[in-house]
Amino acid sequence: MATLVAIAYPDKDRAQEVRSVLSRLQRQYLVDLVDAVVVTRDDKGKVHLNQSVPLVGISAANGALWGMLIGLLFFSPIVGAAIGAGWGAIAGKLSDYGIDDNFMRTLAEQLQPNTSALFVLARGGVPDRVLPEIAKYGGTVIQTSLPQETEEQLRVALSGGTAQDTSKATGATGQGT
Repeated sequence: MATLVAIAYPDKDRAQEVRSVLSRLQRQYLVDLVDAVVVTRDDKGKVHLNQSVPLVGISAANGALWGMLIGLLFFSPIVGAAIGAGWGAIAGKLSDYGIDDNFMRTLAEQLQPNTSALFVLARGGVPDRVLPEIAKYGGTVIQTSLPQETEEQLRVALSGGTAQDTSKATGATGQGT
């Protein structure tokens, strides 16, 4: 089962830095990322999504390959590749992978201008190794599907404080609120 975590950052570049750290950790088999999207809100309030998986490009390449193969059957591989690439790009633009884009845009509307957020969908990992790496960058948890205890550990790590500090900030009493 995949877990969703969304963390907001006070500037536009920090979410991208943390995604790079998570990519490095994935190459070390310390986290299994399904999707990681950087969302920024510019100074005019417009929300931008930076997907980790470029679906348009991948779909266009697949479409071009299949179009060329089908074009070979009709003695026109170049035309087939061009048509296939076009259809592939359209399919990539219309498809959604991982985290729902509308969900991310809705949450990103709560961000202040010139800030960013990182939305991560992961299947698992080694929290003892991942958490210290991302805690260096701070951030505020804005959405998660983690169990309450694990979410609290994440909040504490990102704030750089103790569990007591986080309870005061969230109004939690530590007795299952």
